[in-house]
Amino acid sequence: MESADFKEKLDPTIRFIFGQPADTKVLEDKGNFVSNKKTNAFNKTDKEACEWVLLSALLSFQDRVRSEGGNAVINIESYYKKNAFISTSEYECHAGAIIAGVALKGDVVKLAE
Repeated sequence: MESADFKEKLDPTIRFIFGQPADTKVLEDKGNFVSNKKTNAFNKTDKEACEWVLLSALLSFQDRVRSEGGNAVINIESYYKKNAFISTSEYECHAGAIIAGVALKGDVVKLAE
């Protein structure tokens, strides 16, 4: 998430926390949501396609945070085919010759500043 595309497109006032957050104070829970995105992987490396589709999933969460009045998504986990994979540093992406997909599940919340 340190690449220029992520920094340019993701709102820095919205926090994305993968795995179980240890030091967050939730003021309001807005609900648990899933973002399931696919992208064209043709003529892209698996890494490029997976990063692109991850960004798309996070942008979907960003829109949800704004519409729900939150400021973060916490407990983000990969949720491909409804199978949870929890990590603070990795996500699950399925990339093929034509399509790459990422599914994430997380809690939209309002955190204490």
